[in-house]
Amino acid sequence: MSAEGTRAPGSVPPIAGPPFIREFEATLPVHSQFVLWGNRHDSFLVREPDGARPRLLSLPDLLWETLRTSGYACLLVHDPVDGLRVHLPATATAEETEQAEAAAARLLPRLPRPGTLPSLETLRTLMAELARPALRIRAALALDDASRIARGATEMEPNERDFFRFCARLSRLAVPVGAPDGRTTPLYNPVIWLADREGDLPAWLTSGNDQIRSIGLPVPDLGDRQTTAHLLMKLFGVTDLDADGRAAEACDAFAAQTDGLTLQAMIEVTRLARDRGLTMTELPDAIRVYKLGVMDNPWKREYLRKRVTDGQHSIPRRVVGQPQAVTKTLDILKRAALGLSGAQQSRSSARPRGVLFFAGPTGVGKTELAKAVSSLIFADESAYLRFDMSEFSSEHAGDRLIGAPPGYVGFEAGGELTNAVRRQPFRVILFDEIEKAHPRILDKFLQILEDGRLTDGRGSTVHFSESVLVFTSNLGMSVEDGGGRLVPHVHPGMPYEEIEERVKAAISDHFTRVLGRPELLNRFGDNIVVFDFIGPEAAARIFDLQLDNIVSRVHEEQGIVLDVAPEARAALRKRCTGNPHMGGRGIGTALESQFVNPLARALFDRDPAAGAHVRVTGLRREGDIVSVELA
Repeated sequence: MSAEGTRAPGSVPPIAGPPFIREFEATLPVHSQFVLWGNRHDSFLVREPDGARPRLLSLPDLLWETLRTSGYACLLVHDPVDGLRVHLPATATAEETEQAEAAAARLLPRLPRPGTLPSLETLRTLMAELARPALRIRAALALDDASRIARGATEMEPNERDFFRFCARLSRLAVPVGAPDGRTTPLYNPVIWLADREGDLPAWLTSGNDQIRSIGLPVPDLGDRQTTAHLLMKLFGVTDLDADGRAAEACDAFAAQTDGLTLQAMIEVTRLARDRGLTMTELPDAIRVYKLGVMDNPWKREYLRKRVTDGQHSIPRRVVGQPQAVTKTLDILKRAALGLSGAQQSRSSARPRGVLFFAGPTGVGKTELAKAVSSLIFADESAYLRFDMSEFSSEHAGDRLIGAPPGYVGFEAGGELTNAVRRQPFRVILFDEIEKAHPRILDKFLQILEDGRLTDGRGSTVHFSESVLVFTSNLGMSVEDGGGRLVPHVHPGMPYEEIEERVKAAISDHFTRVLGRPELLNRFGDNIVVFDFIGPEAAARIFDLQLDNIVSRVHEEQGIVLDVAPEARAALRKRCTGNPHMGGRGIGTALESQFVNPLARALFDRDPAAGAHVRVTGLRREGDIVSVELA
């Protein structure tokens, strides 16, 4: 029989609240204690039976409205700060207040004064009087902030453990209370634990105990956010959404863009917008301020378009020999700058501004291009953040990214990734050699790529909606032969189109067959950018750039004007650019061993004065020792 069927004619009708409160109300006849955990600080929508305008209630107010319609005389609330009190909404009349307090006093003669912080021993006495009442009075006790009653779910003081043991035993000894009218079925006087997480209370309290029901409080869905957005539009002077298409569109966008936020957060966003003089069409700016704490948005700066345009000329000079990769990267950045990332979707998304997957040979400019993107978009190369994913090959290493869970060492410190993005949300984040990370760590990127947010070990949400994520990989460079040995899969001189096809096929095979994570590959979409090998012409340009850097550094550090004779430059170029497999990084390594080290030795021995002109006329090799000839 339903709860509706046990109500007498003329009784107060039940409220149409969220599913969790309807579950709570329906199971009052069979459970003496409830654990309500999760989104407990939110406001909750209540739709009136007569079709009147919905209301937003706090959890204590919602509990009281629900209990009142079931014939309960009072709701007691205990929290570790304010102590014990009879809870009534702010709209309660003096008569309703007097009736509730009188019922509580009759049922619990040893009830402490309002605001008194009772000991656990006193709470035990009150809970026993409530669960096995001497009078036929229905009442409930909500233990707010129940997560803080004990030091920890697994580490408790003896008196805390005794308290929870008592509560577990009391749940089985409780007696339901009948009523002559209203909801006449006997109902328990429930103890309601309000916790942040289900695991904050001892597992043995609820495990195998049919008298205690655990109910999660989820974040609101799109329907609840749309209804709340409709309610909040009146703060902008909108009274009839059906007659105002612009307001209706802004309302729907507001609901879509607050995915992952609570209804209370939507209220706060609206207050923030009004405080800053923003209109309803500017609510996305208020959402960003609420999430990220910053009003300034680099993506909307007027000069960004010019910087991206200039990047078409400056980046190829910085990342040499990669015209296809640079062009595709700039296309993705243009899309991000225009706010068109994910434009094909039916609603606005909080996904990262841009996602790039750089693949190809080592040392060809993947990391350098990520740095160039950071400098281009945010005019700050320090906004670039790099994680070497080879350091995250074990599953537990993921705690470094988001922080250790409660109870583990390092919990208070938080995660390197989440802390950095919380401090500066406008970032380019590079995850280098992503294929070397543990598969469980890769799962964390699903939420970032899909929803643009990640919850750290402390339960705080970090938003990536203004970040550019760059993943690099060497997948496809080598494959296993029949004997299990790695052999080259692509090689210098191969047409770029063939390199791109082979590398993308290897990436697809790795994520789908090897890792079993095709959904992660789908999140990358067409943002896979394949780099080519460094060709002879590009290698010569890279060599000249790096050699010029060395000459400039000698002048800056020692005040010496260094000149390299054409014959010496040509010989050095031949030595340093002979291995295209090593890319630009290999050229730099060769320059260091073939030129910088012998030059430093020669300058150290000769010790020329500042302002001196030194000319390198040739190179000399004796065994493994390279020397420079100076004039």
